[in-house]
Amino acid sequence: MNALYHYTYDGTFEGLLTVVFEAYERKAWPASIEQEHLAQPSMFGQHLAVVTDEEKAARVWQGLQKKLSVGAQQALYYTYLWEQPGFEQTVFAYVKLVFGSSESIEGNYAAPCVLQVQQAAKQVHREKHRMEAFVRFEKTADGLFYAAVTPDFNVLPLIVRHFEKRYADQRWAIYDTSRRYGAYYDLQQVSLVQMELPPHRRQGVPATEARHAEEDTYRQLWQVYFDHVTIPERRNPKLHLRHMPRRYWKYLSEKQPRKLL
Repeated sequence: MNALYHYTYDGTFEGLLTVVFEAYERKAWPASIEQEHLAQPSMFGQHLAVVTDEEKAARVWQGLQKKLSVGAQQALYYTYLWEQPGFEQTVFAYVKLVFGSSESIEGNYAAPCVLQVQQAAKQVHREKHRMEAFVRFEKTADGLFYAAVTPDFNVLPLIVRHFEKRYADQRWAIYDTSRRYGAYYDLQQVSLVQMELPPHRRQGVPATEARHAEEDTYRQLWQVYFDHVTIPERRNPKLHLRHMPRRYWKYLSEKQPRKLL
């Protein structure tokens, strides 16, 4: 076990679980796990390119389901969506601890990976709720409601159910400008699709000619409503920024430059 093994995978959650399967099958614990397009060549150790295998991934996940609560399973998945440097190693260390323990490891915060998974899950969960609250759609000329987002973490798979329920009678699309993929709802189901949009669409604002004629009116009405429900004597800028950080303002109609009527 002194050899160094550097694993690469396709970036999917199933791919990461396949890495776990291969590591156990080979008894070759990873010195590093990286996505194929981000991997850096190493002069030392053995490089192992893992091809995603849904059956192997399912076997790993089924094993985890037997030993983890639903909340812990969710936290582990959220850690994958967290995407911060080294998250793959954190996931692997957590899984290895689970399979190597006869008792539940969920409360073992003395283990760095357990604490890190809980912290990552909280950050992703918080971002999920913020995006659900702050996303604003614009209606395009063809009747599609479009919104662009730039979340800190990969929360798009987590927020689509919220919008599917809330806007079940409208076609909509949400585009993640950082990760360049989106979710499209066609009145029947939501599909996650890779999309390479032109620069003006990546910024979250449809081209002027693509906007629905009523969209600017709706935006102005929302700004007027926001003004009327704001009580000057009760303004608390610090509290406002805590609940609505500036980085989310670009999604909010009430925060956009006003047009003279």
